[in-house]
Amino acid sequence: MIQTNASPTLDVLFKRILARKPNAPALLDPINKLRVTGQPPKRLTFAEADRAITALAAHFIESGLPSNSVIAVQLPNTVEFALTVLAAHRAGLVVALFPLLWRQAELTVALNRTGARAIVTSSRVDGVVHADLAMNAAAEAFSIRHVCGFGTDLPEGMASLDLAISNGSTTSRAVVQDGRKAAVISFDVTSDGFRPVPRTHLNLIAGGLALSLESDVPQGATIMSAFAPSSFAGLTSSLVIWLLSGGTLALHHPYDGDALEQQIVEHRCDTLVAPAQLALRLAEIDMASRLPTLRNVIGLWRAPEQVASSPPWIAQHAALTDVYLFGEAGLFGARRTAADGAPAAILPGPHSAPREVPGSSISGEIFLTPRGTLALRGPMISPSAYAPPPPSSDSLIAQPPRDYVDTDFAARLDRSTGAICITAPPSGIMAVGGYRFLSQDLQEWARRLGQGALLTALPDRLSGHRLAGRAQDNARAREALAELGLNPLMVEAFRDRASQP
Repeated sequence: MIQTNASPTLDVLFKRILARKPNAPALLDPINKLRVTGQPPKRLTFAEADRAITALAAHFIESGLPSNSVIAVQLPNTVEFALTVLAAHRAGLVVALFPLLWRQAELTVALNRTGARAIVTSSRVDGVVHADLAMNAAAEAFSIRHVCGFGTDLPEGMASLDLAISNGSTTSRAVVQDGRKAAVISFDVTSDGFRPVPRTHLNLIAGGLALSLESDVPQGATIMSAFAPSSFAGLTSSLVIWLLSGGTLALHHPYDGDALEQQIVEHRCDTLVAPAQLALRLAEIDMASRLPTLRNVIGLWRAPEQVASSPPWIAQHAALTDVYLFGEAGLFGARRTAADGAPAAILPGPHSAPREVPGSSISGEIFLTPRGTLALRGPMISPSAYAPPPPSSDSLIAQPPRDYVDTDFAARLDRSTGAICITAPPSGIMAVGGYRFLSQDLQEWARRLGQGALLTALPDRLSGHRLAGRAQDNARAREALAELGLNPLMVEAFRDRASQP
């Protein structure tokens, strides 16, 4: 039973589309899903997706998960991810987004920090047995009561969600669909360390609206998402934009260039969501002839300081929107409209969605702090998650609440144009693609490998940084880091380069 409220949730948005066009295509799996997870690809209409969501929600309820409890989700970019998130919300649960590269060390910390009651994963993803990782992490998290997964060969004690869908239970409970309720928890790394960032449905919808309006995604769009969904940006740029447009969401598990191009052509996608560097590469392949249906490209920059120096956008038949990502703190987008394809100037102050239409709704505010860093304010931001610790003082006067988030990205104003120039990422934080580490953590893990071991982050144009390691015995170093349950980025930093081509 669902009780609706004036402020919508993601499930309410889904049900509105379902009522209008139940037999329209809703979710399309990657065409190479068999290689990624060992399961054949699915194509679901809204009615078929609704039945799967109802069955999954029933499974969570029947498993004894109380309303408002946290369920951790570590899944690839397939239809199961979207179904699980919507099912969790239908059951009144909060979703914790776990990146696929996390291993036992990160999983255990996040499970304990959020008090998660359940974890959902896939049996295998790209050859990695994620089911075993989830079981091992759950054994170290006292709050976990239920472990479940998609796929075959699940370990003993892990419930099959494919079986739950096929059984088709319709058990439900009264859930107030209020957009002000917590919806997801994502995870960031700041100078203060590992930080869970909760957001409401309204926060997510605000982020999706900012992106879809700025990039002019049409109603009924066929959207190709080639960006990992396990972050605020990944979720809003795919699942939320899809629900706002009422179209079709096609998914691509990053990254197979040939498969991506084939999917865009076969599904006649008009909108592409992808890492910005990938989008700029696609512009070099004569997109007009090879991807003729593409009209909107949403390029996500994990390293926003690189936007200003990026090459011009040369694909005239498709517009590019640069999306500036600041970890999990927030984002904003700016569509390229200049004749030369250069990035749009970012001016301080309130910004609207769409940016170029005077009087349109305010989607956020960008400004510089006295520290010379960029700060964000607006409906998608969660200031309390980034609030500084209270000062150690005997004063009984409470500090005023902060209504913005300091991203710690260094920035300045251009004297001639007044535009904001983002000059450097946060100090002491290393970003490798979408994964951020404290530099001191790298040094700590290297010390565990013994004398002479070195683990460092080197600048990289595409991913921000890349990891490099050196030890007396690289093979043993890899084994030791894997046994500690560390991220494979750290493990592979100690690969033997002499054998590389």
